[in-house]
Amino acid sequence: MDENIISREMVRQTIGFHGHSCPGLAFGIRVAEQVLARFGSSRDEELVAVVENDMCAVDAIQFLTGCTFGKGNLLFLDYGKNAYTFYRRATDSGIRIAVRPEIGCLRDDQLGDLLRKKGGPGLDADEERLLAERRELRRRRIMEAPAEELFVVRDVAGPVPRRARVMESLVCQACGEPVMESRTRRFFGRTLCIPCFDAMEKRA
Repeated sequence: MDENIISREMVRQTIGFHGHSCPGLAFGIRVAEQVLARFGSSRDEELVAVVENDMCAVDAIQFLTGCTFGKGNLLFLDYGKNAYTFYRRATDSGIRIAVRPEIGCLRDDQLGDLLRKKGGPGLDADEERLLAERRELRRRRIMEAPAEELFVVRDVAGPVPRRARVMESLVCQACGEPVMESRTRRFFGRTLCIPCFDAMEKRA
């Protein structure tokens, strides 16, 4: 990793933000490294991220690039893919960064076996320690590998996702809670929030 782009202190702060160090966070740090090298960070909404999973990597992307859910310049698509697209509004240009399906330096059959066993019958204390060691080795390899071994990066054209808009809130006529107008549903003439609509539709 290029420490001129992301310093060790920035990595430490990213780990603090996420809560722990892990291979998934390392992937997010390396993705952010590519974005910062190409576009720089986002102080407001000029950089937009579209992420295709909701895993650890996304925390690193939010912290390091400035693309966040709250500002509306981080969009989540629930595709379950380790892929991330970034747009620069000023130039209407972007890049898509996808983790390669096979990464030779990360191949670790022992880690795979341990993870499968953890999800099944469980691990004993020695196996838990071994799992932690293998995960740490994977994390280090991700941080040290050349980016071209980890990712497929390609240019993408617009359109850039539109800016976040502040919309009127309406009151759900079932639960009485305010809800963004664009997220309301109509049911037999009543304005409802999505949970209330779903509940009434199931009973209908």
